[in-house]
Amino acid sequence: MLDQRTVEVIKATIPAVKANANAITEHFYPLLFNQYPEVIPYFNQTNQGKGIQAKALAGAVVAYAENIDSLGNLSSAVEKIVQKHCALGIKPSQYDMVGSCLLQSIKAVLGEAANEQVIAVWGKAYQQLADILISAEESVYSANENRDGGWRGERAFKLFKRENESQIISSFYFKPVDGGAIPTFKPGQFLTLVLEIEGKITRRNYSLSNAPNKDYLRISVKREPKGLASNYLHDKLELGKTIILLPPCGDFTLRKNDKPLVLLTGGVGITPAISMLNTEVNSKRDIHFIHAALNSQVHAFKQHVTQLTNDNSNVSSYYLYSQPTASCEPNGQGYITSELIASLIPDDRDVEYYFLGPKPFMSTALKIARELGIPEGQIHYEFFGPSEALVV
Repeated sequence: MLDQRTVEVIKATIPAVKANANAITEHFYPLLFNQYPEVIPYFNQTNQGKGIQAKALAGAVVAYAENIDSLGNLSSAVEKIVQKHCALGIKPSQYDMVGSCLLQSIKAVLGEAANEQVIAVWGKAYQQLADILISAEESVYSANENRDGGWRGERAFKLFKRENESQIISSFYFKPVDGGAIPTFKPGQFLTLVLEIEGKITRRNYSLSNAPNKDYLRISVKREPKGLASNYLHDKLELGKTIILLPPCGDFTLRKNDKPLVLLTGGVGITPAISMLNTEVNSKRDIHFIHAALNSQVHAFKQHVTQLTNDNSNVSSYYLYSQPTASCEPNGQGYITSELIASLIPDDRDVEYYFLGPKPFMSTALKIARELGIPEGQIHYEFFGPSEALVV
């Protein structure tokens, strides 16, 4: 708990930090990578190049400072940070590295306004946040390790099967090299792959794309035109090859109740929805599966979802193509709209509404949810990498 004087100084300096937050974080990352190059594999360099991570960190720093005396307001945001940190295998010692560079950046950008007292106070505030996160992350690491088939940190798996789901998405099936059990997971969670590509280590998150309680783990990956990791997986990862995985993590997870389930996805956002669908299909819960794609050539899992729809009266599906070819037979053409979604889900809107896809798709999906009056606590979405704002 911070003393009153520390809280007062933080509040007094919030305007200056907020006004310069982007400059501080833009200064921070190059400094961090220069002083502690060992942390580079933990960061997606594509997001770095786009400035997404800097903006996300700036927003987090400001939010923490503005709620310094009411941290309960940040519980949801903290949980997301904890899950992402645990997915990457962040270590307590790395908080010292980050804290040192963050304080140096505040000083460099604010200049004389960040005197010795101000830096000391921000150091205390940062340490409080670090202690909160380290404690919460240890709870997740411990739970992952102690569940049946669970583990902590890195574990070697072998690729034993691969399937093409569309022209651009393939599924990869892994079993542990040690022959041991694997843990159950929550539908919607993801794995982190630790990859060595061209002599460099990189880490990437990919959704688990099947129901839990199998003797394997499956991810489904879209080949991105310039994607370092996705192209490695598609082109270089051969059957029988060993790969390092971290335990399943993530808070974009299926809510188990009797409410109808709406799974609204675009493109490769379909992967966690398949995990949820496969888990709930036998529950007799009503499931409304709505998928948007360019056309049938890039529409993954179409045959699987169609078969489940035909075999189960509680499942309905709708396919929407924005650029259908002559051979495509979608249910509709164009893009998602409030009118379309309203026609496909229950009139009372009392549903668990999950959506995932490209950012423009997600912005529209969130706007639709609010226009239709779906309860805010029943609207669920996830970003991979740094969280971004969805403008509605």
